[in-house]
Amino acid sequence: MIHVFTSAAPNYIGKVRVLCESIREFLPSAEVHWLVADEDRPELVRALDREPFDKIVFASDLQASRDRSWLFQYTVVELATVLKPAAAHQLLRLPDCEMVLYFDPDIVLFSALEDLLEQLAESTLVLTPHQLRPEADPGAVFHELDSLRYGVFNLGFFGVRQCDEAHRFLDWWDNRCMTNCSGDWTAGVFTDQKWLNFAPVFFDGVTILRNSRFNVAPWNISQRELRGSFDEGFTVDGEPLGFYHFTGFDSGAHVEHMAALGGQSRTAEMLVDWYSLRSEVLSEDAPSDWKLGFYGDGLPVDDLHRRAYRLRPDVREAFPDPYSVSEESACFRHWFDNHARVEMPAIFKDEEDTHG
Repeated sequence: MIHVFTSAAPNYIGKVRVLCESIREFLPSAEVHWLVADEDRPELVRALDREPFDKIVFASDLQASRDRSWLFQYTVVELATVLKPAAAHQLLRLPDCEMVLYFDPDIVLFSALEDLLEQLAESTLVLTPHQLRPEADPGAVFHELDSLRYGVFNLGFFGVRQCDEAHRFLDWWDNRCMTNCSGDWTAGVFTDQKWLNFAPVFFDGVTILRNSRFNVAPWNISQRELRGSFDEGFTVDGEPLGFYHFTGFDSGAHVEHMAALGGQSRTAEMLVDWYSLRSEVLSEDAPSDWKLGFYGDGLPVDDLHRRAYRLRPDVREAFPDPYSVSEESACFRHWFDNHARVEMPAIFKDEEDTHG
């Protein structure tokens, strides 16, 4: 059995549905799981029989993340990524599991993946790099610089096969993510992703997928010939488009990148227009909030609060449930408002430098 999963907060349900619809079409025999980067949402479970995914796992269901003190330390992006190794390992331990595939929620499959599965069947782990060859235009070297900052491999996709080496790999990756899964690349890592630079060195059987039909995205589309339509199908360098990564869609970065190409890829523009409409339609009943994004009294948790809490073990010990709020001094938010700027001035300076 092939088990496939994605990881996202509840408000991403529209994108999750688009991805899972495509998995249903092109990997029909797979069991599809959504790792919800939030606490239990009963309304999502109640509607499961009408969804294109089979099962839901909540962040709070995983052993490592049942502690609210631990959950508080991560932004929504960091939480969705730090849990990926543990979730993959949980699926790989299932008695019927032969392979586990992961796709980011903003990916869509456009054709069958038999060639990918054949390579994974002979490997421990398969990965896709951000770039497949050097940039021809020296002015476009920023794509390579981004890979040096964020990681050589794009962890919007990975696959592992049932074998001892895969379990060893997931043990290591999970441990490293628990050590540091910061979204700040200046800290030397970038969420779960940059750790995988070590994978081909530390582990046997790591296959790097160099086929341009996989993981087409803004950082590589200038090097790939994308053609076709929904009627005739899409191709990349003459082969069927495997999966396309609509990364940076909500921020507008994806569309901006397409515009920067100066109309070089009308096919990509067509895909962007379709994805915008389809994901919007499937988001109509999306939960409007992220439970872990709010204190007990309903006020939002600032990312700076999370960073301060993560950096201070003594504060974590003093306030084991940072979401709890009281009018007295015995709560984390009161400590932050009254002591953090004096005791941790550096994080405020970093924030001011970042935002000008």
